[in-house]
Amino acid sequence: MTYGLATVAIGGEAQPVLVRDEHYVPLSHWGESRDLLRLLGDWPMVAPRLEQWSADEAAFVSAGDFAEAQVQAPYRPGQVFCTGANYKKHVVGLIMGDPSMRTAEQESLSPEELKQRVEAMMDQRAKALPFVFLKLPSCVVGPRDDVILPRNVEKPDWELELGVVIGKRAHHVSAAEAMNHVAGFAVVNDVTAREHIFRRDGSAIGADWLSGKCFPTFLPFGPTIVPREQIADPYDLKLTLKVNGKTYQDESTSDMMASIERQIEYLSDRVVLEPGDLICTGSPYGNGSAFGVFLKPGDVIEATIAGLGTQRNRCVAEE
Repeated sequence: MTYGLATVAIGGEAQPVLVRDEHYVPLSHWGESRDLLRLLGDWPMVAPRLEQWSADEAAFVSAGDFAEAQVQAPYRPGQVFCTGANYKKHVVGLIMGDPSMRTAEQESLSPEELKQRVEAMMDQRAKALPFVFLKLPSCVVGPRDDVILPRNVEKPDWELELGVVIGKRAHHVSAAEAMNHVAGFAVVNDVTAREHIFRRDGSAIGADWLSGKCFPTFLPFGPTIVPREQIADPYDLKLTLKVNGKTYQDESTSDMMASIERQIEYLSDRVVLEPGDLICTGSPYGNGSAFGVFLKPGDVIEATIAGLGTQRNRCVAEE
């Protein structure tokens, strides 16, 4: 009986709810009035109560239909971290499919040489420290909100990822201890302005993550946060992303190279992770760049992670 937390607009007011079997009950039913971010700040005390409430059969008799609810983003994270190049097939597909992702040296190689070079690079990266960049919390939108395609972006792309929600302050935490600091998991889509990441102008001194990742609405988040204990194995989750009904990403978290534990160890050795912080753990193969296909107004993105729910976001042009 899997359950999760979500935020739903009820009577025009955002309220935290408990979701079970595609139905929801406001937490106010059990006398809880705090929003999800404050609940995450008290997670060790909150988690056992959620377990009890999820078994309250009488409460779910007249529960609302989650499919018909006005579901919002669960909350706005304080910090958002994204682990890049964490699925081998993903990076190989990006570089092979999109010339703008290649260096000048890579451009001179034959397709066979390029593929071998990139695969070798990824084999080395799997042994190295995780590579993490920042994404602005202002990018967050709900799982059923519109994704706005900016007027100055030519190659908007999708990146379905497993999101990790921090539930306990973490600083200098070992990989062995890392999961004790995780509250739960969620669906995230790290939408990307693909052509803006590697600039070709004279001012370029590295990847431009601000321009490539941080436009408004470029991080659909939710629909639910599923407690860590509800997921038997986070490395055995199927990720599926469709655009207009056509499947592009159909992979598994088993292909993740730097584990969640390693990511938390790396991050907490450099920053302080606080309850509610969000880690986007990398995207598997199947991004638009691998096919030369990019988002356009009118497209509908459906992104699903088994056990965590589905996002459905319509793409609209920036006014």
